[in-house]
Amino acid sequence: MKKLFQSMVTIFLVLIINFFLFRVMPGNPLAMIVRNPNASEEAIEKIKVLFGVDQPMYVQLWLYFKQLAQGDLGMSFMTKEPVIQVIGEKLVPTLLLVGLSTIVAIIAGMFIGIVAASKRGKKIDIISLTFSLITYAMPTFWLGIMLVVFFSVTLNLFPTSGMSTAGAVFANSFEKALDVSKHLFLPTLTLALVLIGQFVLIMRNSLLEVLTEDYITTAKAKGFSEKLIIRRHALPNAMLPMVTIIAINIGFMIAGAIQIETVFSWPGLGRLMYEALNNRDYPLLQGIFLIVSVCVVLANLCADIIYGYLDPRINNKA
Repeated sequence: MKKLFQSMVTIFLVLIINFFLFRVMPGNPLAMIVRNPNASEEAIEKIKVLFGVDQPMYVQLWLYFKQLAQGDLGMSFMTKEPVIQVIGEKLVPTLLLVGLSTIVAIIAGMFIGIVAASKRGKKIDIISLTFSLITYAMPTFWLGIMLVVFFSVTLNLFPTSGMSTAGAVFANSFEKALDVSKHLFLPTLTLALVLIGQFVLIMRNSLLEVLTEDYITTAKAKGFSEKLIIRRHALPNAMLPMVTIIAINIGFMIAGAIQIETVFSWPGLGRLMYEALNNRDYPLLQGIFLIVSVCVVLANLCADIIYGYLDPRINNKA
C-alpha cells in the first residue's frame, strides 16, 4: 500500500508537469491549427474557444484535471478527433513491436549472459561481451538503416516500411498475419538487438557477482553440479538487477521506439509523438506522455512487488 500511494503521488506530479511542459515550448500551436493565413479574427477566436486556449492558464489546468477525471484527454489539434481515439489506433502497433522485441531481447540476453558468466574468460565470453558492447553502443536509427540496406535493398527479403502491404487483398487471416510478420521483422530485430546488449551485460555481471558468494562455494563443496548451482541458487539472486532494467525498459520503450517507428514508418505511438511535436499538438502530446508515465510508474511498482518474491529480505526490511 505504501508503494501504491507513492506511485499515485508520482503520477499526480507527472500530470502537473505534463500540463506545463508543452506550454513553455517555443512555437505557436494556434498557427498550426489555423493553417489558412487568410483566416478571419472571428474564425480564429472560434477555434480558440473550441480548444480552450482562450482561457487563462489556471482555468486550462482546472479543465485539464476535470476532463481527466471523466476519462477525456481532450481533442487533437491535428486530426480534430478525441485524443484517446487517436492514441488507441496507434497503441496496438506499438505494443506489438515493443512487446515482441522485449520478449526476444529478454530471452536471448539472459541466455547469452548466463553462458558468458559460466564460461568467464573463455572465447565464448569474449565474443559475447564484444557483441553486447557493439550492439549497446549502436545508434538505433543507424542500425535500422543498416538492416534495411542489407535485408531489404541487397537481399530483397523484407519490406522497408509500413505495417502491411498497401492495397493488398488477403484471402484469409493467415496471409494477412504473414504479411504483417514480414513488415514486423526488421523493426523487431533492430529494437531487440539494441536491448540485448544491456541485458547480456547486466545478467553476466550480476551472475558473476553472485557466484563469488560464500553459499555458492558451500554448494560446490557439497558436490552440486554447476548447472544446478546456477539454476537454483545463483540465478534467482542475480535476477534482481535484471528485474529493474526490464521494468524500466518496458515503461520507456513505448516512447523510445520513436526512432525505429520513424525509420520504418511504423504506425505506432513513437511516430505519432514525432508528428505531434512538429505540430505543437498539446492535447495529443499530453495524452501520449501520460500513457508513457503511467507505464513507467506501474512497471516500477511491479518490479518492487517482484523483488519481494525473489528476495524475501526486502519485505523484511520494509
